[in-house]
Amino acid sequence: MVPFSAHYARVFAESGLKPEDIRSVDDLARLPFTSKRDLLPTPESPKRVLDFVLKPQPDVLRRRPATIMRALTRGKAGAREALEREWRPCFMTSTTGRSTEPVPFLYTQHDLANLSLGGGRVVEIGNCQPDEKLLNLFPYAPHLAYWLVHHGCLAHNLFQIGTGGGKFLGTTGNVRLIKRIQPSILVGMPTFLYHVLREAVDEECRVEGLRLLVLGGEKVPTGMRRKLAALCAELGSPHVQTLATYGFTEAKMAWSECPGAPGDTPVGYHLFPDLGIVEIIDPETGQVVPDGTPGEIVYTPIDARGTVVLRYRTGDRIDGGLVHQPCPVCGRRLPRLVGRISRVSEVHALQLQKVKGTIIDFNEVEHLLDDLTELSAWQVELRKRNDDPHELDELVIHVCSRNEGSREALAERIRTSFADAFEVRPNAVEFHPCEEIRRLQKVGEALKEEKFVDRRPEAEEEGRVDGKPFKPLRASTAKTATPA
Repeated sequence: MVPFSAHYARVFAESGLKPEDIRSVDDLARLPFTSKRDLLPTPESPKRVLDFVLKPQPDVLRRRPATIMRALTRGKAGAREALEREWRPCFMTSTTGRSTEPVPFLYTQHDLANLSLGGGRVVEIGNCQPDEKLLNLFPYAPHLAYWLVHHGCLAHNLFQIGTGGGKFLGTTGNVRLIKRIQPSILVGMPTFLYHVLREAVDEECRVEGLRLLVLGGEKVPTGMRRKLAALCAELGSPHVQTLATYGFTEAKMAWSECPGAPGDTPVGYHLFPDLGIVEIIDPETGQVVPDGTPGEIVYTPIDARGTVVLRYRTGDRIDGGLVHQPCPVCGRRLPRLVGRISRVSEVHALQLQKVKGTIIDFNEVEHLLDDLTELSAWQVELRKRNDDPHELDELVIHVCSRNEGSREALAERIRTSFADAFEVRPNAVEFHPCEEIRRLQKVGEALKEEKFVDRRPEAEEEGRVDGKPFKPLRASTAKTATPA
């Protein structure tokens, strides 16, 4: 692989390494990390990401034993076709580009086979059966989540319909299709699924066969799982289970939990050690930490073609670390990522923000608000008083309540919960109809619904967190635990 990658040929040469020096997982520590910044274009190298695409040298390929065997058994034309399928890019996904420029990742037919394999394993862990019907509510887009589901279903001959999410059919169109198809499995981003199920309940639909919600693209707090299950119960499916996924474009892969009841403690994401290596490192020192220790997730593929990154720092922190004990639910002996996943890098998502002089972890804000069962949906807005960059910060919580109870009591509970957790009280808690919250979150318009929005003027954008510069994002949604 190294001779075929312009980037890693340089890295190995600069590090004084040869490919044969990397013979074990422990040897990976000899390699420098790769990060999102390494993939981004620069004025000097506007197509920098292409340095990560494997471009094999024909004379090297011709000498490989596998190529010689193919030529002997299939002839030159057959060997040439096999090489084309293995090495020539034919498909692309991309990062969302919410916080940086979108980064494309190229796939060959070899990678697509691995995508089908990984997606199929998620289907297996979800106990999906051939006679079931699945609705894929991820957006039609060059992003991992939709295509992993698509290829996984094809691999297992599982009936699927891709709705395109909100942009193509809209919330109403998705509800209509759910009523008509009566699926047993719904797949999509939690926020969008919530709005679809909420509208289905408002229309007094009956969907009695739902058994599984597969969630990706955002974090999935316990409160959100419970709210989704409660809506399914109102539709006539009281025993629905949830299954969260975790993935990212750079891995060309996603992993899943075992299905569980909404109140169950998740057992972690089952990894595929034959397709890639996951390390957990101390984000400050870069050293690999022991099993069960919190740290940042680092990924290295084993069998990839097209665009390939080694020791990729995801910027994701897993608070239960990596474990190798058998899964307590399914008994599989796969390694698992256990615990909450949150952001440790400002490159990827809104996380630590200074509000009213206090640092707030917006990863925890999401859990706090989703755990309030009285809330249907919400959005957090950061702004400056009178839009003056020299004025004070304002924190506004936009909410839609589930019932017609006392709004002031709920608003006070939100203010008190914020004060207890973050030592900051919101300036306002504003109530809206569900339709207005959907508009604020850009449901059906944005690829990911906007749950956090920073509208503070640019003049106050630069700040410091723990002595390091950071730059708040203009609008952001926290990523899960997935694409998938």
